[in-house]
Amino acid sequence: MSGALEPRTTAIRITPRAGVVIAMAAFLGVVAFFWPFVVDPGTFGSTYAPLVIFGVLLVLVLCVVISEIAEGGINSKALAMLGVLSAVNAAIRPLGAGTAGIETVFFILVLAGRVYGPGFGFTLGCTSLFASALITGGVGPWMPYQMFGCAFVGMLAGLLPRARGRAEVLMLAVYGSLSGYLFGFLLNLSFWPFSLDPDSSIAYLPGLPFTEQWQRYIAFDLATSLGWDTGRAVTNFVCVTLAGPAVLTVLRRAARKARFRAPVAFAPPRRP
Repeated sequence: MSGALEPRTTAIRITPRAGVVIAMAAFLGVVAFFWPFVVDPGTFGSTYAPLVIFGVLLVLVLCVVISEIAEGGINSKALAMLGVLSAVNAAIRPLGAGTAGIETVFFILVLAGRVYGPGFGFTLGCTSLFASALITGGVGPWMPYQMFGCAFVGMLAGLLPRARGRAEVLMLAVYGSLSGYLFGFLLNLSFWPFSLDPDSSIAYLPGLPFTEQWQRYIAFDLATSLGWDTGRAVTNFVCVTLAGPAVLTVLRRAARKARFRAPVAFAPPRRP
């Protein structure tokens, strides 16, 4: 099959209604991540209230999205594969633990989302981070933001254009690198208003115009997070480049064996 594209596998089908819910969730997620430009700390009586409120909102949104995706069709084989990959991701994540920006959780999300489709990638991003947080004790107000970010990393991997061979691996490696930078850029927004002395030139300052506030955040991200994000991007690129061909082959072989979307028909028993 060297001359043909690998057929797409959809382990979890996204219905039109689920697509609408995901689009609404994406909008709410953007608002939740960019809340420093929308709500000033202290507006709800506590400096950390917006972070907690939007974090709870993200949890509710993720629950709604996953329920909509599951309603569209998730069979026992897809559920078993989701459990296995979630456990694998939760187990290998502590190997990097973010040291020097090394994150080992993303390349499985990218490859699984590519093979099993956007619905599977979205769900795997949520379940992987949730299981990892329970194992490592990383439960906190930052967890919903991490779950949401990883969910969309996995989902977008399933929406990438079709390719094969080295071109596909290179495309996934580049996407993994870009997603590593974007993930760090978005996650920093959740705690930026609380991380620095207000007198700093790169700290959040309520009341500033959007352009000045944005310049401060860009400077903050470059000064404090660029090195870590680069480590994550390099890790994603190297892992996908080296392990990608073998992992893609294994995942696709499992998909062919499982036949997730195979039709089921019941017929009366034949008489002897």
